[in-house]
Formats: sequence, C-alpha cells, structure tokens
Amino acid sequence: MTLTLRTLFTVAAMTVLSVGAQAAPDGLTVYNQNCAMCHTPGLANSPKLGDKAAWAPRVATGRAALLESAIKGKGAMPPRSGNPKLTDEELAAGLDYMLASVK
Repeated sequence: MTLTLRTLFTVAAMTVLSVGAQAAPDGLTVYNQNCAMCHTPGLANSPKLGDKAAWAPRVATGRAALLESAIKGKGAMPPRSGNPKLTDEELAAGLDYMLASVK
C-alpha cells in the first residue's frame, strides 16, 4: 500500500490533535482519590471540605500559595498529596474543588 503525502499529513495531524485533546482533570475525582482521606475527617489539622472557618486563613494567602503548598507539601501534608504522579493541573483541579466548597 502506498501512502500519499496528503495521507501522511492527515494521520500526523490526527495524532497531534488526539494527544492534545485530553480532558481537563476532574477536581472531584482528584479530591476523592487523593485528598479526601485527610480533608474529609480533618486529619492532622487539615481543613475539612466545606469548613469555611478552617479554610478562611488559607484562602487569604491566595490560590497560588495554596497550590504551591499542595505541590511542595506543608506540615503533615506530603508533596503532591502523597501521590508523586499527580500533575500540577490535577492538583489545581483538586484544590479548586475544595475552594469551591467554601465560597
């Protein structure tokens, strides 16, 4: 079978588009799989999901600082919530899910 140049370009373009078209991380899924074990019961003084008073001083530091803490770890929270495979985007999605619970 002979491939034309046009066919090769089409296949290449489809490959690039399919790789770049990955869905955005789902905050609820990230939370449930990585954050809930501590943030649901409030283990190690972690702020509980939906607890506006506990989150208030953290929210005051700003989203960027909170994300940096999630990436690097802080206090009893290990870097990347203990999951080194989590991307920055996934961490941000989990963080945004938790922040939405205290708006």
